[in-house]
Amino acid sequence: MSRPKYVASCSFGKDSIAAILLAKEHDEPLDEAVYCEVMFDDKVSGEVPEHRDFIYGTAIPALERMGVKVVVLRSQQTYVGLFTGRVTRGPKKGMVRSFPICGRCAVQRDCKIKPIEQYKKSLPSGTMQYVGIASDEQERLLRLDGNQKISLLDKYNCTEQDAKELCRQAGLLSPVYEFTDRGGCWFCPNAKKAELRHLYDHHPDLWARMLELQAIPGKTTEKFNRTQTFADIDASFRLEDEQAA
Repeated sequence: MSRPKYVASCSFGKDSIAAILLAKEHDEPLDEAVYCEVMFDDKVSGEVPEHRDFIYGTAIPALERMGVKVVVLRSQQTYVGLFTGRVTRGPKKGMVRSFPICGRCAVQRDCKIKPIEQYKKSLPSGTMQYVGIASDEQERLLRLDGNQKISLLDKYNCTEQDAKELCRQAGLLSPVYEFTDRGGCWFCPNAKKAELRHLYDHHPDLWARMLELQAIPGKTTEKFNRTQTFADIDASFRLEDEQAA
């Protein structure tokens, strides 16, 4: 009887890469790693540029040298496509959908979860999935549904800090960890101030794209996150720079 297929979910953050490194180190079965790239528009990635460069320039080639096949998925839908779409029903019918709602992110739903779920349908029944959940993330571990999702980090008692060190030793730690402790799209409404400040300081072209979206009239909401508009955040950074000058 042949074994089931084993697939690693991979964002190329520390935990998902560490899971793959553990699989190789302990001779666990692994057939492929699956990565879904969320896109800002048809040409611009939603990944922070340093992370995207790391993914395609360092991580994927390294995994392929280890014998790990990497499957890259993308949705036809994009952040801009969702943002500029029009509400089709209800009291806000005809308005621009605008910024995604924190906690109910349509971008994650349509640009990430949907293509992953569609790809899963092509996999054999009984396919096993490795997920990057560390041994010290007990709440997330308890939410694993059934026996088809496996945390190798938990199996080998690998904490989040252990995962980070494992990636660092392998030369596979994303440069985003120099300014943040989390992964996420550069337009994420859950982005911390340090992430937004990095985007403002180092990627003014992307920052300008968000201000262009902010300026579109007729939106359902002006707020980028729970408390601020993107223009508010821009103004606060400009003020910080003026005060520091």
